[in-house]
Amino acid sequence: MFERARRLCLSIGLAVAAATGGLTENAQAQIPFLEAPATVPKYAAIVVDAKSGEVLYAKRADSPRYPASITKIMTLYLTFDALSTGRLKPDDMIVISPHAAAQAPTKLGLAPGETLSVNDAMQALAIKSANDVAVGLAEKLGGSESRFAAMMSLRAQELGMVNTRFVNASGLPDSRQISTARDIAILSRAVMRDYPQYYRLFSQQQFTFRGVTMNNHNGLLGKMPGVDGLKTGYTNASGYNLAVSAVRDNRRLIAVVMGGPSTAARDLNAEDLLLTGFDVMNRRDRGERITVAQNLFEAEPTGPIMRPSAEQGDGEQDGLKIVLASATPPPAQVSNFTIVEPRTTALRGTQKVDRDDKPERKAAGRWVVQVGAFKSKSLAKKQLTLIDGRFKKAFGKADSRVAEDDGTYKAQFKGFSEDNARDACRALKSKKLACMVISPG
Repeated sequence: MFERARRLCLSIGLAVAAATGGLTENAQAQIPFLEAPATVPKYAAIVVDAKSGEVLYAKRADSPRYPASITKIMTLYLTFDALSTGRLKPDDMIVISPHAAAQAPTKLGLAPGETLSVNDAMQALAIKSANDVAVGLAEKLGGSESRFAAMMSLRAQELGMVNTRFVNASGLPDSRQISTARDIAILSRAVMRDYPQYYRLFSQQQFTFRGVTMNNHNGLLGKMPGVDGLKTGYTNASGYNLAVSAVRDNRRLIAVVMGGPSTAARDLNAEDLLLTGFDVMNRRDRGERITVAQNLFEAEPTGPIMRPSAEQGDGEQDGLKIVLASATPPPAQVSNFTIVEPRTTALRGTQKVDRDDKPERKAAGRWVVQVGAFKSKSLAKKQLTLIDGRFKKAFGKADSRVAEDDGTYKAQFKGFSEDNARDACRALKSKKLACMVISPG
């Protein structure tokens, strides 16, 4: 009973109070980003049956989150792909470039020109979460980290990770690098399904390199029976993330927890989700109709980040304060928006709306399509003119407007039905243009 009470108390304190600021003015001018009110928690979670893909539990599973070092699962996935096709061999050598050596911790600390084998590099990623090695592998496979990141994003789309975009190989802070709990679960299943011969890397508890032994950051390895992977992640903006898998009674479950307030609380919550998932599966076998949500008694988790990083990159983001969007905003917000391309900003709060001078057309619906967020009204209007001209078929019957929100000018078209809004966004996305569908408030 005492252990259960302790676990409940820690689980109840699991989610993160969102950061309280925005990007610095210069950074905001350069990098569009997703934003939501500071009252929205970062916590998101999902539990999936690894064999069938059935979602047993989901909490904000499709809300955009920063993956942090969980990113390295995709870096390793592409490495496994290269090994399986013969483009890469375990004893091939990776040369650390100045760019790779300059990455923020956690890292091996290799100097420019130093080398390590692909085999050692994979262990350094899975166990040490080494950012310098992640970039070294990216440059080996893609020629440059940016090109490799494009390969990562493409593979993510191929796997069905529709709300994911990568811009680096390590997971170090970048407001454009976005994923979701559901997408991370999809990636975790793909690694197990496509490259089972390499999956054992994620269960390795230690890695020794040049006489130094390093421990795996996944605290559930060796602690919870059946756990054999996968990966942790942490930045100030993301909170404490974990993708974990366990096997029990010939069943494998995957749990993803994002935005935890501490390593301990995150791990306990993930363990509770897995244990409850296994219990639900067993009770279903006995004929009960029950879900994970029905079997959980923890309250909605809330609370601050409680301790410093055990992972990577937090020193690089002292001035970076970003809050994340949620699938369940407060009543004052526009809710249930769908992210089609992450480099946009959602509606929030009270906004000043500047409509075109032309007469307002009769609206066919109440859905809004946002095509960009800018630092000036003139840029937002130029974007509206560009979209209206180039995509007349999709946007010709919609009304354009500029919505001002805390110094950000959002270029929007309103008056869509849901189907037409999604069709319009697909048209933009096919041309690599930013777009977001926003449902009626």
